[in-house]
Amino acid sequence: MLVVEIQKRLHHFELDVHFSVGNEIVVLFGPSGSGKTTILNNVSGLSHPEQGTIQLGDVTYFSKGKKPIPVQRRKIGYLFQDYALFPHMTVEKNILYGVNKQQSKGHTEVISSLIEELGIEHLLSKYPKQISGGEKQRVALTRALATEPRLLLLDEPFSALDSKTRIQCHEQLLTLHKKWNIPILLVTHNLEEAQKLGDRILFMEKGKFVNETSKSNITPIKSEKQAVETF
Repeated sequence: MLVVEIQKRLHHFELDVHFSVGNEIVVLFGPSGSGKTTILNNVSGLSHPEQGTIQLGDVTYFSKGKKPIPVQRRKIGYLFQDYALFPHMTVEKNILYGVNKQQSKGHTEVISSLIEELGIEHLLSKYPKQISGGEKQRVALTRALATEPRLLLLDEPFSALDSKTRIQCHEQLLTLHKKWNIPILLVTHNLEEAQKLGDRILFMEKGKFVNETSKSNITPIKSEKQAVETF
């Protein structure tokens, strides 16, 4: 269980949120600049809140007055919007980046299984500039899961994909989530995507949650205007 209770002063408002994520997909949804990516960055350790606590299971990542656990020790997979693949590395080296060379044979089998499930075996010797957007997304997702994280953070990972590829990636994410059964925190601006993938949707506005829906009571929202009215 991920538990987040943080406060942080941003340019035009204060981020002040309190929520938890079990072994489910929770979507952060709201206007650009409402604080969604800031939450992911605070959870990952790329930045830190001014007040509050961040805890995953029995491990406290951040607590006011204590030294935060560094990024590399948080066991978190983070898939950025631009995928952040290293252009000078092959796909295989990108996937293995950050993986402990002393990992067990079983861990190697996990990576091989991910590569097979996401259908990127034929890409291993290529460089990022030689593959499509959908292929980059699959490579980045494989890299994010290669270290067997306890938590997965996704920052608009499907926004640059065409409709057909996006749908395929949605199905792959849902399949992987069933297999891995870890908390996933997803940021998206796509309403249909939020409703399809999210077990819960947390609606944000100016650094605060203004509404929440779950699978059992999600009413299809047809437009961003209607989403704002739902807030």
